[in-house]
Amino acid sequence: MSRGTAGPLTVVIALGTAQTIAWASSYYLPAILAAPIAGDLGLAPTYVFGALSGALVISGLLGPRVGHAIDTFGGRSMLAVSNLVFAAGLLLLSVAYDVAVLIAAWILLGIGMGMGLYEAAFATLARIYGANARRTITGITLIAGFASTLGWPLTTWLATEYGWRAACQLWAVIHISLALPLNLALPRAAPLHQEAGPSTGASQQSGGQSETFAMILLAYMFAAASFVSSGVSAILPTMLVAFGATPAQALLAGALVGPAQVGARLLEAGWLGRFHPLLSARLAMLMNPIGVLALVAGGPLLAPLFTVLYGAGNGIITIARGTLPLALFGPVGFGRRVGMISLPSRATGAFAPLALGLMVEHLGSSALWIGALASVSAFFALLLLRGDHTT
Repeated sequence: MSRGTAGPLTVVIALGTAQTIAWASSYYLPAILAAPIAGDLGLAPTYVFGALSGALVISGLLGPRVGHAIDTFGGRSMLAVSNLVFAAGLLLLSVAYDVAVLIAAWILLGIGMGMGLYEAAFATLARIYGANARRTITGITLIAGFASTLGWPLTTWLATEYGWRAACQLWAVIHISLALPLNLALPRAAPLHQEAGPSTGASQQSGGQSETFAMILLAYMFAAASFVSSGVSAILPTMLVAFGATPAQALLAGALVGPAQVGARLLEAGWLGRFHPLLSARLAMLMNPIGVLALVAGGPLLAPLFTVLYGAGNGIITIARGTLPLALFGPVGFGRRVGMISLPSRATGAFAPLALGLMVEHLGSSALWIGALASVSAFFALLLLRGDHTT
C-alpha cells in the first residue's frame, strides 16, 4: 500500500518521536507553563487551562475532515503541515502579552493538535499498512507514552533557565528541525478508494449490527474513557488525599501511573496482541472500577494498586483508539471514522477536569464512583459490539 522503503521499525521510531514532540509541546505544555504565562499576563492559570480545553474542542471538530484527507491522500503531508502549524502557534504564544493573542495562539495549537496527534498518526499508519497496522499503532504509543516524562522536565528546564517565552520558541525550533523531517521521512501511501474492496467490519457483522450503531457504541465508550482519564488525571492527588492518603503517599502513588501505562502497552504489544482488540478494551474499561473498589476496601494502603490499574487501563485504551476501529471497520475510510468517533471524547476530555473538580468539591471522595460508573457503562457498550467477521 505504501511507496517507500522504510521498514515498520523505522516508521515506528520516526513517527513515535514526532508524536512525542507534538504531545509534549501542546497537550502537556500548560501543566508546566500555565503559572508563568498567567503571572506574566496578569491572569489566573485557569485561563490557560481554559485555552487548552478550547484547543481540544477545535482539534475534535477538525478530526473528521483531517481523517478524510488522510484517507484520500495519505498522512505524510498532513503530519508535516501540522509541525508548521504547531511551530506557528508556539511562536505566537511566545509573543502573547494579552488574552487575545493567547487565545489566537491556542486556536493555532488546537488546529495543529487536530492535524498532528494520535488520531492523525493512527490514520496515517492505517493508510501505509492497511489491516496490518495494529503493531505499528502500538509501537508509536509506546514511544509517545513518554511525552510527559520527557517533555515536562525539558519544558521546566527551558522555562527556568531562559523563561517561558524562550521555552515556547525552542519547542517551535524542535518542531521544524526534528519533527518535520521525521514526518517527511514517512512512506508515501497510495490513495485508498472504496472500489478497492469493501471494508470488513460492523456493516458485515452477524445479526445485522450496523456500522452506524457500532460507531455510536465506540464513540460513547471512548467519550466515557476520556472523561475518566482527563478528569481523574487532573485531580488524582487531591482524590487520594480525600481517601485518607498523605500528600507524600498521593504523589508516590501518582508516580506509578506512567510506568503502568507503558507496562500495559508492552502487554498489548505482546500477549494481548494475539487476541481481538475488543478483549483488550473490555479489560481496560474494568481496571478503573476494580481500582476504585480496592481503594474503598483498603484505603490509602491500596492507593498504589488503584493508580496502577487506572494507568494500565489508560495505556490500553489509547492503543484501542486506533486498533479497535481498524479491526471492526477495516482500513478503508479509517481516518474519517476515527475522526467522527473521537469527536465526543474530545469534548468530554475538555470539560472533565472542571466537572470532576466540582464533584470533588461537593461530594468529596465519592466523586471517584462517578468515574467508575462511567467506565462500567463503557464496558457494557463494548459487550454490545461483536468481533466476529472482523479482521
